[in-house]
Amino acid sequence: MTSMNRKTMANTTKQTHPGYFIIVRQGTPEQYSSKLVAERDFPLGSTIAELKGLTPGPKAYSSVQISKTEHIELNSDLLYMNHSCDPSAAMDVDKRAVVAIKDIKAGDELNFFYPSTEWDMAQPFDCWCGSSKCIRRVQGARHLSKSILEQFPLASHIRALLAERDSQ
Repeated sequence: MTSMNRKTMANTTKQTHPGYFIIVRQGTPEQYSSKLVAERDFPLGSTIAELKGLTPGPKAYSSVQISKTEHIELNSDLLYMNHSCDPSAAMDVDKRAVVAIKDIKAGDELNFFYPSTEWDMAQPFDCWCGSSKCIRRVQGARHLSKSILEQFPLASHIRALLAERDSQ
């Protein structure tokens, strides 16, 4: 597939955050893969996007956990933020924002550490991020040690659930 075809595929749906990031689809339909790529620079600590238009829903592969018991659907291009064990962003569900946790340049992938919001994932998967900090299997924070989790910004509900788990 040519880069022109990939660009055309990425632009077939209306962007929810034009000028901020874009969905990049790559590979053949059988190898379907997508990622969210920054269209501009985001300095460390900056807000990449506010979490708006959220729909409450059940725990699913496409949802984000926002409390001990609640999940939401993002209803935006943010759905295409992949997992990474060396993330560029954090999903700050307490402040309802996606925040840069390192300097991000235009063209960089936007990704976050899924267990930072997910206690027990609906669809665990093998990680292939390639980071030296890779956890190998992404199942949710419940399945990771406190020492691993402390390397990442964590949602308050994950910190609370971790404290409950480790006090037993």
